[in-house]
Amino acid sequence: MPFAQIYMIDGRTVEQKRAVIEKVTQALADAIGSPKENVRVWIHDIPKENWGIAGVSAMDLGR
Repeated sequence: MPFAQIYMIDGRTVEQKRAVIEKVTQALADAIGSPKENVRVWIHDIPKENWGIAGVSAMDLGR
């Protein structure tokens, strides 16, 4: 059973997350020949203050 974990800075809409789940599922199914029903996708929403870029939090960078 393919299992994908996606880490993103929080703030995406439900519609955007649905699109990620759909497209990642399809990509895995196409790449390895797995039925879509067997693919699992887990999105981790990370608070901006917990995401660092070049030594600075994403929140402080205004991301």
